[in-house]
Amino acid sequence: MAKLPRWPAAALVAAALLVPASHWTPARAGAGPATAANADRAKCNPASFRVVLDVGHTQEVPGATSARGGTEYDFNLRLAKVIEQKLLDAGFARTVLMITAEAPRAGLYKRVARANGLNADLFLSIHHDAVPDALIETWEYEGQEHHFSDRFHGHSIFISNDNADVRGSLLFGKFLGEQLKTRGLQYTPHYTDAIMGSRRRQLLDLAAGVYRYDQLIVLRDTRMPAVLLEAGSIVNRDEELLLGTPEHQSVIAAAAADAVAAFCAARAPRVIPVRAANPMKPAPAREQ
Repeated sequence: MAKLPRWPAAALVAAALLVPASHWTPARAGAGPATAANADRAKCNPASFRVVLDVGHTQEVPGATSARGGTEYDFNLRLAKVIEQKLLDAGFARTVLMITAEAPRAGLYKRVARANGLNADLFLSIHHDAVPDALIETWEYEGQEHHFSDRFHGHSIFISNDNADVRGSLLFGKFLGEQLKTRGLQYTPHYTDAIMGSRRRQLLDLAAGVYRYDQLIVLRDTRMPAVLLEAGSIVNRDEELLLGTPEHQSVIAAAAADAVAAFCAARAPRVIPVRAANPMKPAPAREQ
């Protein structure tokens, strides 16, 4: 989500795929609570539940630049496609992958208008993080100067208190954070640090890593629960490599799919069972 417009975007070099084991603990895509997930799906009707997956930024205005020169938009698009497939596999056939060509600010309002027009049940915007310019350092990679910050790593989740359904937004944010945590992924706490300046945020859920960001248009103006996921920091040199691997993308996508299933179940209309007559109990006598 954070933008570093000073540096030209270039394709991320895919050759470097190994992450030092000392920095990261491998997570498994199937590590979520299977029993709870299955129970949730039993209550949910995925065929009637619509998720809008918003790919953050655009090809022309690609957002942050990674430590090795990749674009945030490329990371966003690849992860969103994996999440989309997980949702389709789970039966959420009405899922919409939203790719917007128009640049901000008009493009942001177009995203909102389209999501509202689709009568979506949930809006999930996919992003990857950077840091303020004051925290950026310089290094050389493949003979060229690039910029990085290894100071922070981890994901973060944002909602707006001005959303039409802030309770629903917070509930899904909690579900998503819990599913990521169950799979061994940690959120970054640095948004509460004073060093973040104007980008400092209030932490709404300490366990799940859900932050408050009221001003974001796609979270504020959508008429359904809306959450923005920063999947990790692409300016962190180790995490950038991890975020580019299909294995890690699958872990995040599985967490998102299980969170959607839990949210779908939680929002499903309650069915009040009709109490059947007890054949062993005699009917009350009729008054004459």
